[in-house]
Amino acid sequence: MKHKLLSSAARLFTALACLFVTALAQAADFNDTVAAARGQTVYFNAWGGDDKINDYIKWAGDEIKSRYGITVVHVKLADTATAVSRIMAEKTAGRGDSGGSVDLLWVNGENFAAMKRNGLLQAEAWAESLPSWHYTDATALPAIRLDFAEPTDGREAPWGRAQLVFVHDSARLATPPKNADALAEFIRANSGRFTYPQPPDFVGLSFLKQILLETVENTTPLYQPAEDSDFDAVTEPLWDWLDSATPNLWRGGKAYPFNYPTQRQLLGDGEVDIAIAFNPSDASAAIARGELPDSVRTYIHDGGTLANVHFLAIPMNASAPEGAQVLADFMLSPEAQLRKADPERWGDPTVLAMHRLDAKTRAAFDVLPRGVATLSEADLGNTLAEPHPSWMAAIEAGWRQRYGSGS
Repeated sequence: MKHKLLSSAARLFTALACLFVTALAQAADFNDTVAAARGQTVYFNAWGGDDKINDYIKWAGDEIKSRYGITVVHVKLADTATAVSRIMAEKTAGRGDSGGSVDLLWVNGENFAAMKRNGLLQAEAWAESLPSWHYTDATALPAIRLDFAEPTDGREAPWGRAQLVFVHDSARLATPPKNADALAEFIRANSGRFTYPQPPDFVGLSFLKQILLETVENTTPLYQPAEDSDFDAVTEPLWDWLDSATPNLWRGGKAYPFNYPTQRQLLGDGEVDIAIAFNPSDASAAIARGELPDSVRTYIHDGGTLANVHFLAIPMNASAPEGAQVLADFMLSPEAQLRKADPERWGDPTVLAMHRLDAKTRAAFDVLPRGVATLSEADLGNTLAEPHPSWMAAIEAGWRQRYGSGS
């Protein structure tokens, strides 16, 4: 018995020693990365449609400049797919190894799958070698290794969590509709008081996927490639729902808000009764900025809402791959994640594991203001997994064919 205990202790000691040596080696490698990155300019392509997010990225760029001598240029995108198309064009033109215009890209879902499918990502796995990866826990949050059911293979770093929420002004709408059928009835009874962001806006497409998940009888095909299913048959419940709802949407379904901040403004102006966001803290942050009244609240549908993780990826031809890794590591650090989770600055839920943080940092997360309109973690606990990324493009194409001509 004593021999067995000694053997177990020896194995544990050996395992811990290996982890320690590995950590030291990774730290040394990253020090080399930091040294190589000094003086580089990182072109960070990220959605630029929200001032609070833009302000956060500027703060991160200022910190990276002062600490590491790296210049960060925020290339503001209206649609991530445009950056993916640009990278593909550069590869086709023979700039597939270096000299690319994108160094770091805020990405997830179909855009990541397209980059992976077309060989547009850094060949080497890098994300799990970042020092800040230590603060995550892929067992507790498997989604940091799965992007819309697509394995990340260490080629994109998690940056934040998101969940679809609905927003209403309780002073005007005390009891909002909490499922697809109830929402359809609300739209019929309240013509012009509901809309959604126009696809290909991410939130607009996410809303369409939400309705499809709620109305389809069998969700199994949605978690397989769209081309493997009868698309028209699977999506028929969605088009039936939209055919009924569209004539009674805001502006008769002839126009749509460009993105979710535009829709949020419609709610604040009293033009619609419900808005949609993919950040549970968005409404609270808008209240704090005076953009929404303090009677606004959020809710999710009774059967749950879509939830996912968003990431940072480095293209295969990045001009500053070392600087991109340093920026991605900083974005994943407890310092940057804490600031990002603050609803007065952004309010984006963290991907870090609280048990991996020191007591002081855990306490700082614990005392973050939740916001008057932000649901509790328990209330947000009912989530729906994202469909296979191929459904994103297929649903967008179907929507454009049926409803896009008048918008």
